[in-house]
Amino acid sequence: MKITRIRIYQTGLPYVGGTYAWGAGNAIETAIASVVVIDTDAGLRGCGEFTPCGENYMVAHSEGVAALARLVAGKLLGEDPRQVGRIEHLMDHLVQGHGYAKAPFDAACWDILGQACDQPVWMLLGGKLTDGAPMYRVAPQKAVEETVAEMDRYREQGYRQFQIKVGSDWASDIDRIRTTVPLLKPGEKAMADANQGWRVDDAIRVARETRDLDFILEQPCRTYEECQQVRRIAEQPLKLDECVTGIHMAQRIVADRGAEICCLKISNLGGISKARRVRDYLIDNRIPVVSEDTWGGEITSSVVAHFAASTPPEYLQNTTDLMNYNTRSTGVGGPVVKDGKLYANNTPGLGVTPDFESLGAPVAEYGL
Repeated sequence: MKITRIRIYQTGLPYVGGTYAWGAGNAIETAIASVVVIDTDAGLRGCGEFTPCGENYMVAHSEGVAALARLVAGKLLGEDPRQVGRIEHLMDHLVQGHGYAKAPFDAACWDILGQACDQPVWMLLGGKLTDGAPMYRVAPQKAVEETVAEMDRYREQGYRQFQIKVGSDWASDIDRIRTTVPLLKPGEKAMADANQGWRVDDAIRVARETRDLDFILEQPCRTYEECQQVRRIAEQPLKLDECVTGIHMAQRIVADRGAEICCLKISNLGGISKARRVRDYLIDNRIPVVSEDTWGGEITSSVVAHFAASTPPEYLQNTTDLMNYNTRSTGVGGPVVKDGKLYANNTPGLGVTPDFESLGAPVAEYGL
């Protein structure tokens, strides 16, 4: 089997809530999705997606996928997409870093491999260990009373885990945490996610003023070292997110026992192939993980769902249905949401096809 054509699409994904505010003054209304579609001489087609949460998030830019395609597409044409390890090696040889841009190419090849084997991607990743992954829902930065009302709406939809966005003003963040966390019902969980927004001293202030509450403190500061300063003071479990960038960072976290939970953004790690190795290493060392990504539509959500399904339930903290954060789509089909859980489908590959009507014309095309 050979790759005969590679197409790159871009489309805007407007946030269902109007404005999505997070961290230290960050806000987006429309995220830009980049979708990779790979065709083969066997008639099989695979797809992948990368969507950053804003243009400055984690140095990941929506133009990165198209830029990478200009560098690697000519070398990928004629290759066998089922050889996901070879494709990964080839892209890493051609371009150092920029894993977020490589991730949709990696996903598209896993999609084709699954179709060729007549198996869902979760089967290729080791089998379905979690049938219905528990989801969290984000409550962006708003007035506290709006946040409470939003959490109530999500609770009615079946969500039992909530990510409360903080990280702007530490004093008002204390009020946000102290108001929302005590409202949790039995069995519910909350993460206070600063998205790297606090200085170390302010993060310590927040941790001290909320030490009597049961919640997870998520990525309080920008760097790993700063988060560890906070960790020495904070009594809350620490979840690391943006600084979990690859296997070397995972090894450091394990050696330091530097977090109770690690969030795995699949694109940030370079795609399914690399994320799988990071996940398995962390789980081998008894650190639970989150299966998610920076943003995305149905295609990204499908990857996240298969990754979650192949993760042991006792080490899967949660996942999320990114496709339901948008008013437009990138794909047709994909995972199913029911009672606050995300279910990967059982059809071959990722079980999602590109929504060409929503995607429009390709921004780039390469062929044999």
